[in-house]
Amino acid sequence: MEKDLTPLIAELRARLPQLAILEREPLSEHCSFHIGGPCAALVQPSSAEELAGVCELLRERGEEPLVIGNGTNLLITDGYLPRIVLQLGAAFSRCERLEGSVIRAQAGVGLYKLANFAAAESLAGLEFAQGIPGTLGGAVSMNAGAYGGEMKGVVASVRWLDGDGRIRESGELDFSYRHSRFSGTDDVILDATLRLREGDGEAIRQTMRELMQRRRASQPLDLPSAGSTFKRPAGGYAAALIDQAGLKGLRVGGAQVSEKHAGFVVNAGGATFSDVLRLMEEIRERVYAASGITLEPEVKIIEK
Repeated sequence: MEKDLTPLIAELRARLPQLAILEREPLSEHCSFHIGGPCAALVQPSSAEELAGVCELLRERGEEPLVIGNGTNLLITDGYLPRIVLQLGAAFSRCERLEGSVIRAQAGVGLYKLANFAAAESLAGLEFAQGIPGTLGGAVSMNAGAYGGEMKGVVASVRWLDGDGRIRESGELDFSYRHSRFSGTDDVILDATLRLREGDGEAIRQTMRELMQRRRASQPLDLPSAGSTFKRPAGGYAAALIDQAGLKGLRVGGAQVSEKHAGFVVNAGGATFSDVLRLMEEIRERVYAASGITLEPEVKIIEK
């Protein structure tokens, strides 16, 4: 039987009358894969107080929210999702420079905006992040990286709302490859303090332009995807293993291994949740048969 969250949504409206609540909102509109069915409700807090209020009520009712930013690393079921989806967007996108080469930025700021803010302040260290399409909160949570840089190299501390509703801050973040202390938890990142380096603004922008050109030349940015589909295995690269197994262009329904970059599964037109899952499983089986290496998903899969 489908879980009925209507009473909970009514409680949210009563307790937080200004809160933006979109019932039965299609998540395909909020994810870069353009796949995702309706959720019980998508809520968009406009302040830290509203965010805390939402989390408090959900905690009281035993519900765990699905927290998203730009939805750039998600594969979400295209059936009904009986959950409250908590989206941190424009209201959580402020950046400010503190003393020296330190920036504080909120979790909802896009990495493109953040990297350009740093460049305008002649601060180096975030050039790698400019082309990553997600938000700071998601990037910190999964220790996102590209072109030799990772969030662990610039994040000094993070402030977050923990599962008990307390605001906490720490620089002990347990970063490793595509992992942090926030991975797999219901903590909600609020903001992060980044320690960068003084640099030359024009040189920083030139590096960013060069990295963006490399990204456009090598990645299928013209088709919906969730970025790199699989994590980098020890001693190799997922894209190379997939390519060596002869899987470029392999298609299941509307899901396809990109012909431009084998590390990306793309929505080539009308792909369903099932199409992508079946294609990912086919890739894993055939790469294992060819190399003995088991690929692990980097994309976060939300089925329920």
